[in-house]
Amino acid sequence: MNAVTAEVRTGPGTMVRVYDLMRALFAAVGLAAVLAVALPVPREAIQGQIVTRSAAGETAGANYSADMIETKQTPNAAVAREQRAVAEFIARRYRVADEAAARFVATAYRAGNESSVDPLLILAVIAVESGFIPAAESVLGAKGLMQVMAKFHMEKVALHGEEDVLLEPETNIRIGTQILSEYLRRSGEIVTALQMYVGAVDDPNSVYTHKVLAERSRIEQALIRLRRAA
Repeated sequence: MNAVTAEVRTGPGTMVRVYDLMRALFAAVGLAAVLAVALPVPREAIQGQIVTRSAAGETAGANYSADMIETKQTPNAAVAREQRAVAEFIARRYRVADEAAARFVATAYRAGNESSVDPLLILAVIAVESGFIPAAESVLGAKGLMQVMAKFHMEKVALHGEEDVLLEPETNIRIGTQILSEYLRRSGEIVTALQMYVGAVDDPNSVYTHKVLAERSRIEQALIRLRRAA
């Protein structure tokens, strides 16, 4: 015979006390269950799940679309919104497929971060050079989105493969950004760097630079409108 049974048999008063105790216990268990369902999951737990998914082997940048820039590449929500707005602007202005536009933008932001170059400037160069056509080739041999001339930059191209890698959007943007970054360091200012990029340093009117900066301004205005709307 256990202690509870002994107490129960001592009299009706004890029965009442045991009943009240059990009712209070069941009420506490029920309240705990309700709270477990109703309360939100802590942010730390959610972030832990995201980290676990990334560590599990999801390919970085595997999926690009104008309505969902991969947050694995852009963990800051503000940056993700910015990239989305830029991609939508480019898709409309240059009649580029949404997925391709988002892919170009994400690559430009990564390359810009790696080389300390303004990603909007990179995208403006692409707009002027190729109009976002990856297979663009000039009669002088410039190839791809940023119209890189392999014969002048073979040391950079060779790190990625043969000359045809310039027709791959990600590789072209990375190489073009590296070239632009070098010119920015050597010249110390943007006008000369852009004229060096296009091979027109002697142009007194800096026509190419004005085109690129005008396009960059259009992209930036799209972002300003986004911020105002937000």
